[in-house]
Amino acid sequence: MKNYPVLLFCSVLLLFGSCSRKSEDSRGLLTKRIQYDVNIKSPDPEYDWWVQNLEGDKRESLVKNIIENAAQGKVKAYDFVSNKLLSVKDIEQILHRTDSISLESPEPPHELIDTVIVRNLDLRSITRIRFLEEWRMDEKTLAFSKKVAGICPIQEVFTEAGELKGYKPLFWVFFDDEYPGKFELNK
Repeated sequence: MKNYPVLLFCSVLLLFGSCSRKSEDSRGLLTKRIQYDVNIKSPDPEYDWWVQNLEGDKRESLVKNIIENAAQGKVKAYDFVSNKLLSVKDIEQILHRTDSISLESPEPPHELIDTVIVRNLDLRSITRIRFLEEWRMDEKTLAFSKKVAGICPIQEVFTEAGELKGYKPLFWVFFDDEYPGKFELNK
């Protein structure tokens, strides 16, 4: 009977301790996922060097590292649209696209000639990275913490005339086991 108050006190302490741990885990969670693009090469040469830009060597190293790790199968890469796991061969096809077209011969009898065009990805054309992150904020200090759940290299695409047509996401690399399975991305 003498141990009853001590046992009761320990039980209450344990109960409150476990509740506060749960609230600490979810406290400050702003969003489980947020997705946004970051320019890693400045779109305007008039900007200061650090605005929407990584220095040339660092940018090239980052892009090369992402691409090589995916191409060698060191990290899992996923299709941007379907979130299907990509094989090393799939990555190779993204990096080295082969198309065939039929062109009319300039010489008589002007027959159609099948032509194979191989386009190798120019790493310098990757000027953006799409991030998928979890954000937390301490309400008292306003300190942010971010956890990167995934990254996607994005390539600039130009028309035949050299005008910027748009941006093409290549593939996702995820660092969180919840992706891509639990969440549908790109919707």
